[in-house]
Amino acid sequence: MREAYLAGQGVLSAAIAWLSLRLGIMFWPLAILMILMIIDYITGMLASKAEAIQYPDDPNYGWSSKKGVLGVMKKVGYLGIIVVAVCLDHIIVTTGSYWGYDVPLKGLIGVIVTVWLVLNEMLSITENSGRMGAPVPPWLAKYIAVLKGKIEKEAEADE
Repeated sequence: MREAYLAGQGVLSAAIAWLSLRLGIMFWPLAILMILMIIDYITGMLASKAEAIQYPDDPNYGWSSKKGVLGVMKKVGYLGIIVVAVCLDHIIVTTGSYWGYDVPLKGLIGVIVTVWLVLNEMLSITENSGRMGAPVPPWLAKYIAVLKGKIEKEAEADE
């Protein structure tokens, strides 16, 4: 049993190392985003359930498969946005090298978009936790929103 556990750890470590090598700077933002997407989905379902318990006679509250499917579709859309950003990064680097320019910040657009989506997920988890009745420090959502706003301003300044 211990050998199987160690073999599993070895395979997982090798997979993470390979992904990290292939994704480079995008590895950690993507890994964090994936974890937060799962947490957001779970907290969203739990918040809907909590609201259904609080307001049993109101059909506007509660979990529905339609809301769940829309949530999954939104998460897939996130990944599509990241693919577009990474492709744009690749086009900029490839075109720049073709014209003899060395682009110093390779992968910048993909990282900015991914971090922006991470902050979006953080806001959503914070909101879901509040909907469940958890005591959310008022400054927390504001701080995340400020960080998100700073990324938006930086991106607009680069245009």
